[in-house]
Amino acid sequence: MTPTSGPMLQFTPKLLTVLAEGYGLRAFRADLVAGLTVAVVALPLSLAIAIASGVPPDRGLITAIVGGFLVSALGGSRFQIGGPAGAFIVLVLATVQRHGLDGLALATFLSGIFLALAGALRLGSFVKFIPYPVTVGFTAGIGVIILASQMRPFLGLTLDGPEPGPFLEKIPALWAALPTLSLLDLAMGIGTFGFILAQRRYAPRVPGMLMAIALAGLTVWLFDLPVPTIGSAYGGIASSLPAPHLPPLGLDKIRAVLPDALAFTLLGAIESLLSAVVADSMTGRRHRSNAELIGQGAANMASACFGGFCVTGTIARTATNVRAGAHGPVAGMIHALALLGMVLLLAPLASAIPLAALAGVLVSVSLHMIDLRAIRTLARTARAEVVVLLATLAMTVLRDLTEAIVTGLALGALVFLHRLAQMSGVDAMLDETDTESRPEDRGQSRQTVVLRLTGAYFFGSAPVIESVLDRIAARPRHLILDMADVPLLDMTGAHSLTGFVRKALDQGMAVTLAGTRPPHMTMLQAAGLPAAARSAPDVSAARAAA
Repeated sequence: MTPTSGPMLQFTPKLLTVLAEGYGLRAFRADLVAGLTVAVVALPLSLAIAIASGVPPDRGLITAIVGGFLVSALGGSRFQIGGPAGAFIVLVLATVQRHGLDGLALATFLSGIFLALAGALRLGSFVKFIPYPVTVGFTAGIGVIILASQMRPFLGLTLDGPEPGPFLEKIPALWAALPTLSLLDLAMGIGTFGFILAQRRYAPRVPGMLMAIALAGLTVWLFDLPVPTIGSAYGGIASSLPAPHLPPLGLDKIRAVLPDALAFTLLGAIESLLSAVVADSMTGRRHRSNAELIGQGAANMASACFGGFCVTGTIARTATNVRAGAHGPVAGMIHALALLGMVLLLAPLASAIPLAALAGVLVSVSLHMIDLRAIRTLARTARAEVVVLLATLAMTVLRDLTEAIVTGLALGALVFLHRLAQMSGVDAMLDETDTESRPEDRGQSRQTVVLRLTGAYFFGSAPVIESVLDRIAARPRHLILDMADVPLLDMTGAHSLTGFVRKALDQGMAVTLAGTRPPHMTMLQAAGLPAAARSAPDVSAARAAA
C-alpha cells in the first residue's frame, strides 16, 4: 500500500502510485508501444553519445539499459526516460581524459550517492529556481561544444596528434587538418544529417535516427566502403551485460574525482528535473522532485557498477515517450528491456555503422540544443536576461559547466535584485486628517506625516529611505511608518530602518510603525529598534493613538 498524502508521499516512486491506481491490459498495451518506440530512438543516441564521450559504444547502451530501467522504476515522474545525455558529453570526456574509465565509474557512483542524498534532504525543489536564461545558455553552450567535437569524424579529418579538448585549442587544430578532409566521410555525415532533418519535417513518427544509421551501415557493408566504423575503431559491441562490480573506492581516487562527481550531480539534477517539468507541461501531471533525485541516484550507482556512466532524464526521449501515448513508468522499463533485447540480437550488425553517420546524429542533436527561438525572444523582450544567457553560454564553451552555472546564477540574481529594488519605494504624505494641524501652522511641527513603504525592503533598496527624512520640508510632530505593503524585510533593511527611526526620535518626533508583520517586528527588535518607537495594527489606529 502506497501513501496518498503526508510527508512520505514526496519520496514515493511514481511506479507504486500508478500500480495502486489500478494497472490493466489497456495501460500495458499503451506502455508497450511507447517503450518500444523510445527504444528505437534511444539506440542510436546511446551509441553516438558514448563515442563522443570518449568511452566504448557499448557503455552507452549499458547506461541506457541499467540506468533507464531504474530511473523509471524508482523515479518521481510518470514519463521520465533515463539514459546517457548529450549534455554530459563534455564532462564525461574530460573525466575520462583525466582519470580513465575507472575514474569515470567512480565519479558516476559518487554522483549517484550525492543525488540520492539531495533527494533525501528535500533539495529537489531548489533546483527549479535556476533562471530560464541560465538553462538556455548552458544548453546552447553544450550544443556548441558537441558540434565542435563532431567535426573531426563528420569531415573525416586526420589530426597529427590527439584532438585538443578546450574549445579555443580545438578550432585551430581542426582548421589546420582541413586538407585531410574525406569526401566519403563527409557524404556519410551530410547524408545522415539530411535524412534526420527530412524525417522530422515530413515523417515525424518515423524513427529517423535509427533508419539513418541503419542505411549508412548497410551502404558501408554492401559496397565495402573504406570509412571508419564502430567495428574498426572499437572492435564491435559486446552482446551481453558485464557482471556488476563496485568501482575502485580508494581515498586518493575519491579525492581526485570528487570535483567531477559534484559536476555530474549538479548537471544531473538540473537536466533530470527540467526533463520532468517538460513532461508535466505536456501531460498536466506533477512529478515528485525529491523522489526523482533518489531514483536518479540509484540509477547512477547501478550504472557505474555495470560499467556505464552518467544517467539523467533525457528531454527528447521523454517527450517521445509522452507523444507515443505512455501510461506510466512501465513504458520506461520496457524501453530498457527492449534495448537489452536489441543488444543481444543486433550487436554483430552494429559493427558496420560508420562513425561519420553517428557524428551526423549528434550534429542534429547539438543544433537542436541551441534554441534560437528562445534566444530571439529574450533579445526582444528582456535585454538583461540576454546578458545572463550570453555570459552562461560563453563560460560553458570557454571554461566549464560548473563555472558557467555559478556565473549565470550570480548574474541572474543581480538582475532580479535590481528589479526588486526598483519596485520598492517610499511615499511621504501629509496627513490632512490631523485635527491639530491648522493652516497657519503648516510648515511647523504640528502635523502628522505618513511614510508608506512599498515593495521588498532589503539590502538592495535600503538606501532609498535613508534620504527621505532630509526631503521632508517640515519636521512632523508624529511620524507614521506604514509597512503594510512590505512583503520582505532582511537584516540590512532592518538596520537601516532602525537607524532612521532613531534619527527621527532624536529630532523630537513621535514614531509609530503601522501594519508591521510579526516576523518583521521581531527582526527590527533584533536590529535594535528603540523602545520609544510605538506600533499599531494599521495607519488608522496609529492616527487614533497619536
